[in-house]
Parts: sequence; C-alpha cells; structure tokens
Amino acid sequence: MDPMDDASKEKSPDADVHYKSEHDIEQSDPKRINPLARNLKSRHMQMIAIGGSIGAGLFVSSGGAFSNGGPGSVLLGFLIVGSMLLFTIQALGEMAVLYPVNGAFFSYGVRFIDEAWGFAMGWDYAIGWLTVLPFEITAAGITIDYWRSDLNIGIWIAVFLTALIVVQVFGVRGYGEVEFTLSIIKIIACTGFILFAVIDTCGGVKTDNRAFAWHDSRYIGAHFWHEPGAFRNGFKGFCTVFVTAAFAFGGTELVGLAAAEAADPRKTLPSACKQVFWRITFFYVVSLFMVGLIVPSDSPDLLNSSGANTKASPFVLAIQYAGVKGLPSVFNAVITISVLSVANACTFGSTRTIQALAARDMAPQFLAYVDKKGRPIFCVILQILFGLLAFIGEASNEGTVFDWLLSLSGLSYFFVWGSICLSHIRFRAGWKAQGHTLEELPYRASFGVIGSWVGFTLNCLALIATFYTSLFPIGASPNAQAFFEQYLAAVIVLALYLLWKVITVIQGRGFSLFVRASEMDLATGLRSFDIDPATEPPKKSLANLPMRTLRGLF
Repeated sequence: MDPMDDASKEKSPDADVHYKSEHDIEQSDPKRINPLARNLKSRHMQMIAIGGSIGAGLFVSSGGAFSNGGPGSVLLGFLIVGSMLLFTIQALGEMAVLYPVNGAFFSYGVRFIDEAWGFAMGWDYAIGWLTVLPFEITAAGITIDYWRSDLNIGIWIAVFLTALIVVQVFGVRGYGEVEFTLSIIKIIACTGFILFAVIDTCGGVKTDNRAFAWHDSRYIGAHFWHEPGAFRNGFKGFCTVFVTAAFAFGGTELVGLAAAEAADPRKTLPSACKQVFWRITFFYVVSLFMVGLIVPSDSPDLLNSSGANTKASPFVLAIQYAGVKGLPSVFNAVITISVLSVANACTFGSTRTIQALAARDMAPQFLAYVDKKGRPIFCVILQILFGLLAFIGEASNEGTVFDWLLSLSGLSYFFVWGSICLSHIRFRAGWKAQGHTLEELPYRASFGVIGSWVGFTLNCLALIATFYTSLFPIGASPNAQAFFEQYLAAVIVLALYLLWKVITVIQGRGFSLFVRASEMDLATGLRSFDIDPATEPPKKSLANLPMRTLRGLF
C-alpha cells in the first residue's frame, strides 16, 4: 500500500522521490506562499549532528556537576542522558525523513499526541532558545575577559550580536556554513584535549608536578577517583547532574528541525542521526571522563563553574593545573567559538519553531511571514531583541537574572525529548491502525518502538530526579526560590497546556485528551519514496542482530 494518495503527490524533477509540493504542513494555507529555503547540504547536516550544540553546557557548566556530584556521577549521568538521546534522535529521524516539515517535533506532538501538548512543547522549546541566546552571548563576552579584563563586557556583547545579525542575512545557508566551520574547530579541540588528558594522566606532562604529593612519579591515573572520591553528596549529588547534562546536550534535536530545510533529507538525515552516537560517546562521555581524571572534584575553582563564568571551565583548569603555558588561552578561544556556535543555533531553533507555531495559528500571524529568500524575518527580529538581554551582564545582580533565564531552558529539554519519543510511539500505533506496514517507511529507527519506550521512561526518571533535587537542594533546606529556579519550566509547560485546552473549549472544538490512532493525519506533508530493495535492511533475526546494531549506530 502506498502511504499517500496518488492525487496528493507529484514527481520531483530532481530526485527519485514522490512528495507533496506543499512539503510543509503549514503551506496548505494559500496566504503563506513562501516556503523555507532548502539549502542545507549533507556536510551541513553531518556537522550539525556531530558538533552543533557543543558549547558552554559542556565546557563550563560541567564543572558545577563535578563539584556537586563528583566524576562518577558525571560519567553515569551523561551516559544515561546520552543513551536517552540516542533513542530519541533515532525516533526523530524516522519521523523527520517521512515528514520533513517545519516545526518538526512540535508538529509531531500536535498530530500524534494532542494539539494542546504540541502547543505547549512548541512554545516551551521556543522560549528555551529565546532565553539561552543572551546567556551564550554573555558567556562569549566573559571569555574575552580572560585576556582583556580592562574592557567592558558590553563591547563584546555588541560585537557578537552584530555578527549574529550578519549571519541571519544569509538565511539558513549562513547558519549551515557557520555551523560547519565552527563544528570542525570544536571537534579538533575536543580531540586534542582528550589526547592531552591521556598524556597528562599517564605522567607525560613534565610541568604537572601534582602527583609528587602522593608518590614519586608524575603518573596521576585514577587518583582523583579515590581522593577526594568518585561521588560527592551521595544520591542527591548524582541527581543534580541530569539538568547539567540536559543543558549540555541541548540542541542535539536540531538535526530533526533542520530536515525541513535540507536539500535531500532522505539521504542526509539518517546518516546525521547516526552521528549522534559519536558525539555522545566521544565528545561528551570520553572528554568528561578525562576531565575527571585530572581535575579534583573538590577544587574550589569548580565552585564558580556555573552560568556564563568561562573562567572556571574545568577544561581550562585541567590545562592550567598541568602547568602548560599558552594552551589555556587556546582552549579559551575554542570556548568562545563554541558558545557563539550555540548562539547561532539558538536563532535557528527559536525562529523556525515560532514560525511553525504562527503558521498553525498558535502564535501571532505576522510571525508566520517568510520572505522570498526563505527567511522568517519577524521571528529573527524577535530573537535578536531577546539577545539584547545579554546587556544584563553589566548589572550587579546578573547572576540571579541568568539563573532565572536558564531555569526556562535546561529542564525543558526533557519535556521535548520525552515528547519526541511519545510521538514516535503514537505514530507507529497510528501507522499500524490505518493499514500501513513498516516496509513502507523509508527509514526506520534502529531500536524501534522499544527504544522510544526506553527513551521516554528515562526522560520521566530524569524529571523525577530533578524534582527531588529541586525540592531538597544540596546543603540547604527546601525553599520556593531554589525549587522554581530548577523546575520553572515544568510550571510553564503545564500552564501552556491548560491554556490551549481552555482556548479549544472556548472555540467550541470540544475536549479530548489525545488523538486517536485511527484519526491521525498521516497524509499531510508526507513524502513517499521509491524504495530500492537493494538498500533495504535484512529481516530481523538473532543471527544478524550484531550487524543490524552496527548499521544503526554507524
């Protein structure tokens, strides 16, 4: 059975696929005639997947996780969140190849779960990126303070905001080229740091004399896992790692959002989704494991590794403790580049989501406008206006302000990732209920529905763990401010969900808790592909399980 009616598709002149000319679900409205540009090539998608979101979350905020939970908690926490994301991105890839629509996961929530939940996820995700931008720009400004503390940070905030505006002039192609270039730099830097850390741990850095304090050798090994220890603050310390990990991994899902502007999502998206395995394993888990080997978790310098304070980056501290001259400045420059890269991703993530919300009449209509070059101009202006909040960095209480801004982002990723997994579970139910088979899917998630259930469960457990540490913070008694600084995003999501439920009732559209599988819209925006039998994966069996696992990851 063809997953799409013949009347609703046409042959593309430049690809061996069938798809609707109105490839975005929003384009069914004749008032919005300008589609988003499809200028992202395979190399752009690969780099967005591998290094697109590596920024202050990994290089700076991870220091606070080491201080609160210790290296053992950081390793376990990032492994759990990384595994969760591996399942999530596989599920997202399956849906995004079939439905490369603007808004991606928020649109899937509307269609496969519930309209109100999709509305809440869309705005929660957009608000998260809107508020992260000023944080990232301020973090970039503070990195310059590492060299020139005599200059006002406002100068650099203005410079970086201007650069960001210039990138937006070139639309999605500008975003892709910037991410491609900066991601290469980040990948080289992470690889170089891991090699340096291995040499330092083995005693190969002659300027690092710390090991002489406990034995007559420069070999460090796993000493800091024994003294001061692998875990700090017990189970509570372990639970605090999850929000830090979510903030560090935040943006991984952008590869699905970019599908609507990819030139050939059928070929580029599956490969890009598989690259997430490398990012999680190598650039996050391995690099943080090495940091834990050469930076003691009880270092007082790590107490300031929060917010946008790049001076306390555990990566920079690791090099400084080794006594290497010049290299800390080099890595500080890498952090500058990294946070600017994430700032660029902020603009892409928020503008495309808000434009899709407006196209579904879930946001002011003027935000749905896309110019002839495929740029959502008014959404970009809105994001830049939020970027001006970075000038709060000149205020005396900027730390408090940024804590509240970040409270809207870190936790929101768990809701978004959990929704992606749930959308995939519901999509498969609807696909089966309406008579379709798995063989009709051009790309199937390597771990299937089981992987989505595991990802959804892990997201729920992470939310519970964060609730626990928000209610009972480390070293303090329960208080409202500490709770809402960590859990405010949950309140926002609930408020948005109830708001749209009330709106639909007022509009006379009735009340329902979810979209029935038999009533799901599986046709609008769907692409039907001519599947080459030679490229089809073999039927599942225990004999080919190892090879199927390798194909799913590589």
